[in-house]
Amino acid sequence: MDAPEQQSELSFEAALARLEEIVRLLERGEAPLDQSIELYQEGDRLRRHCEARLKAAQERIEQIAFGADGRPSGVTPFDAG
Repeated sequence: MDAPEQQSELSFEAALARLEEIVRLLERGEAPLDQSIELYQEGDRLRRHCEARLKAAQERIEQIAFGADGRPSGVTPFDAG
């Protein structure tokens, strides 16, 4: 299984932890250029993965907020904006 496939299976928390680790590695500036580029690319994939997970969670929250008839069920829909 390659890295993108492994990332798609990561929980939000695991992906965020790895992304934070990558940021720390890049901030130290000790990695060779090729490794830094690979880390940046991995970080970008993880960022997109986290954004997708957050969007999916937001959609689930919005679905919960409305009843089967489409009327508000007493809970305000999540508004990220």
